[in-house]
Amino acid sequence: MRAVVVHKAGGPEVLKIEERPIPEATDTQSVMRIHAFSVHRYEVLTREGGSPSVKFPRVIGIEAVGEVYQPAKNSHLKKGQRVFTISGGFGREFDGAYQDYALVPDNQLYAVDFNGSWEKFANYPETFYTAFGALKTIKPEPGKTLLVRGGTTGVGMAAIELGKAMGMNVTATSRRPERLQSLLDLGADSAILDTDEKLDTTDSFDKIVDMVGSIAIEDTLAHLNRGGFYTLVGMLSGEWIWNNFDPFENLGEKYISAFDGIVRQEWIDEMFELINKNNLEIPISKVFKLDDIQAAHEYVMKKDRPMGQVIVTTD
Repeated sequence: MRAVVVHKAGGPEVLKIEERPIPEATDTQSVMRIHAFSVHRYEVLTREGGSPSVKFPRVIGIEAVGEVYQPAKNSHLKKGQRVFTISGGFGREFDGAYQDYALVPDNQLYAVDFNGSWEKFANYPETFYTAFGALKTIKPEPGKTLLVRGGTTGVGMAAIELGKAMGMNVTATSRRPERLQSLLDLGADSAILDTDEKLDTTDSFDKIVDMVGSIAIEDTLAHLNRGGFYTLVGMLSGEWIWNNFDPFENLGEKYISAFDGIVRQEWIDEMFELINKNNLEIPISKVFKLDDIQAAHEYVMKKDRPMGQVIVTTD
């Protein structure tokens, strides 16, 4: 089988394809036949050495879709069953998505009811599940207003579609005026320009899902109604700490949380029920073959590429 191995930090050229034997299942680990995965910007950061906890050599890639090739000895899964895996050390503490087959702890393989192509399936795990988990954190309610700050990100686009499917009135933001119409085309009820960390509106909202983070936190919370729910998902700013933040000025009767990525099979089932019922899907920017993984890493970092996920297939 092919495996893309990073032996040392560096540019796309350090993504080296090697031949390895297909792993064997253990008592607690199943072998997953990987068919496709999404490429993320933070995987580029890992490749460049920006994730100190990741030790090389490593096959990176934190999510994958595929099927059970060889179940663990005591597995609840069956050979050929469609599954995906995300996080839990995948691609960081042990070898991840950038290969044809992976040895995955059985409790980190999630069965899914989805019959679309592998490329479409790969559009959902990390991006849609993160959006769904964030929405569950803010207690979604039909008829309530939802602000998605950072709406042109993958998670932002998924949150727009899932929020609408949950019956909420959705407003989304972008820093680029030419992309406001794209947010409306995705299903947002309205789109707002984000200029210099300030939203071009005086409206406030019942629920907020935030991909921007600390540099705009006071402005974001100023648009949350009293009694409303806010959750932090991403840090587009690259800044993690809320410096000089006054809780008494910003948190009056507002409920603040962060989605930490916990994975629950019942949430996955509920999410795919919404996806299948409403035919939800966000754009795919481009699809690459595994042999072109270096080009995929270069492409995902392009500033002006089309909106949407970057998908790699192993087929």
